[in-house]
Amino acid sequence: MRLRLFILVFSLVNAYGSLFSQTDFYDINTVREIKITFTQTDWDAQLDAFYTAGQSERLIGSVEIDGVVFDSVGIRYKGYSSASVTRVKNPFNIKLDYLIEGQNYNGVEKIKLSNVIQDPSFVRETLTYEVARKYMPASKANYANVYINNVLIGIYTNVESVEDDFLLNHFGSNDYTFVKGNPVDLDLTGENANLGNSPGTNVADYDSLYVLKSTSGWDKLYNLIDTLNNNSDNIESVLNVDRTLWMHALNYSMINFDSYVGYAQNYYLYEDDNGQFNPILWDLNMSFASYRLADASIHYNGFTIQEAMEMDPLLHHNNISVYPRPLMRNLFSNDRYRKQYLAHIRTIMAENFDNGDYALRAQEMQTLIDADVAADTNKFYSYNDFQNNLSTTVSDFVDYPGITELMDARSTYLGSYPGMNYEPVINSVNTSLTAITLGDDTYITAQVDSADTVILAYRYGTNAVFEKIYMLDDGTQNDGAAGDSLYGIMLSGIGNNVQYYIYAENDSAGVFSPKRAAYEYYSIEGASIEPNQLVINELMSDNENTAMDEHADYNDWIEIFNPTPYDISTKGLYLTNEYWTLDKWAMPDKVIKSNGYMIIWADEEPDESLLHTNFKLESGSGELMLTDGTSDFINWVDYPSMDADISYGRYPNGTGPFADILPTFNGNNDYVTSIEEGLNNSFEIYPNPASDEIHIRLAENGVFIIEISDINGRSVLSIDRQYINKKITLDVSEFANGFYVIQLNQSDQLLTKKFVINK
Repeated sequence: MRLRLFILVFSLVNAYGSLFSQTDFYDINTVREIKITFTQTDWDAQLDAFYTAGQSERLIGSVEIDGVVFDSVGIRYKGYSSASVTRVKNPFNIKLDYLIEGQNYNGVEKIKLSNVIQDPSFVRETLTYEVARKYMPASKANYANVYINNVLIGIYTNVESVEDDFLLNHFGSNDYTFVKGNPVDLDLTGENANLGNSPGTNVADYDSLYVLKSTSGWDKLYNLIDTLNNNSDNIESVLNVDRTLWMHALNYSMINFDSYVGYAQNYYLYEDDNGQFNPILWDLNMSFASYRLADASIHYNGFTIQEAMEMDPLLHHNNISVYPRPLMRNLFSNDRYRKQYLAHIRTIMAENFDNGDYALRAQEMQTLIDADVAADTNKFYSYNDFQNNLSTTVSDFVDYPGITELMDARSTYLGSYPGMNYEPVINSVNTSLTAITLGDDTYITAQVDSADTVILAYRYGTNAVFEKIYMLDDGTQNDGAAGDSLYGIMLSGIGNNVQYYIYAENDSAGVFSPKRAAYEYYSIEGASIEPNQLVINELMSDNENTAMDEHADYNDWIEIFNPTPYDISTKGLYLTNEYWTLDKWAMPDKVIKSNGYMIIWADEEPDESLLHTNFKLESGSGELMLTDGTSDFINWVDYPSMDADISYGRYPNGTGPFADILPTFNGNNDYVTSIEEGLNNSFEIYPNPASDEIHIRLAENGVFIIEISDINGRSVLSIDRQYINKKITLDVSEFANGFYVIQLNQSDQLLTKKFVINK
């Protein structure tokens, strides 16, 4: 009875999660209600003890979110300085799936609630995240009233956690190297997580400065650090420089110095499909100069509000770095990067602050929470401070500048900063094609005045790196007459989707079009994929030991191959195992390079990543279709029942008919023979390496003596038997790891192969 009740409760919880997933948990126009219930009478003492001991242990409780109750939830404090055993209003980290796997609300498994310390205005964090999301991946944020055991604790900011779902939504993956710049012990006069190389060449020396949140990747992080400090000319091979410049631009525009700038902390790094690390902002509650303790340069001992208003955005280029900040200094040493960085600051200021939009948004946020702030008896500042701090400095333990007081002055200062004016003007961006076909040539042109250099950046899908090429004004690129300021360039052999932006510069400044590039870009779409321009190349419906996905699971897999000389995006394409549902699983916008492969996991777990389908391959025979969502099939295969760890693949690769083959996961099928061809003069053994059992495919039935010997020639198995189904399965679960030799001895021949046991 208890089990049935648990299943019923779990089903209802997930049903509610599905129901509420139709709305945004972080909708800024909604104040959430979160009620925490502890059965422990000393819950606060236990949480205090976990915090003071530096433990990540959680206390078990229940949480009600907007009327939906979740049991067996794990709760602890969060933050470095915002939590305290002397405070009633502490920040919380709530893990809904702590004991019940998959338990979530609105797709959210972890809730992070900040107590709005260091911000009398209550809008610093929500407003800064809202601005940041226009230019780079950044968390959503809104507000929540938090209760404990039915007692109102106060109003909190509710900030989206940077976890697997965030990475999947913004990068299309979540299984690469993921790091947080978060020193175990913050050194107020040290380098912290500055990506400097002073700790040395041993990756273990960096362990106390960064938190590795992925299962591996210390070597990748060190390679980034080494390249940044010793080979910065190649930094774009390991770092998304444009996104890094956007992060610096946001931090300096809004004086968010509790970040990489000040003590080199409070940021994440995620490695994408291309091996480039992408910075992600975090912990923005002290933006708008609420934090002024250090800048690692001439203001290393702190700075005033007036100095914040006129903070030099290139201080780590124009002046000294008291504490090394190579992620700024080494990038700013590049003239083009400096101009691009200042162009990003110009865009941030023009779109949010020069026009006064930020003040209107801040006022709207304050109006939304006005009654909630008034009702919060545990807030750190008075209600009058809340009302005044939008425009006026509030003095407490430190002086918190009025947001408009700061940013209006900052707008004036940056408006006349060298490099912010006299930039080129980009107009009339056009392409010579209104509809494209795979492999077409197209000209891209733009009217660019006052430019010395014009660059086109282009790619064929969102998981690709933008390639850069100079545009010309010489009359040869569909650009009119030479020297008329109409620039052009031809792209030949284009993909089915083209994404691009333009950057121009002169001696004074640089400019992008669109201005939010590379986060936003122009696109040309619509090229249909013709039959067999992408092919299903190989599939496996019984994967026991061949290949693991990113979660270490052995699942069905499908290999797609691009046999064309052009890069192809899979955006707008579908895979299905039902001819009556041609759009069953939408493929992501990922590029398959010419003669390249894509592995898709057919495991019925689409939430795991963008490359996991909502269906499985049939255990027996079945069919698989690649479509554009219509009855125009791009590729189709009827596959038979497959033995364990035998795949069904094209032989020859990409073009030939299908056959049972030894798997060539994510690789060319031409380097193996089909099972049937391989049996002409020998036999096939699989999987190899093996762990629990091996399968032997024979060319014909007959009587065989099977001998297996270890690497030292000692016999470990001998069988004399007649086989009638051309297949032998042997239990090798008791074999030790190592190399083995198997011999099949028939009256007129002796066949020998090697195999490996690896458990």
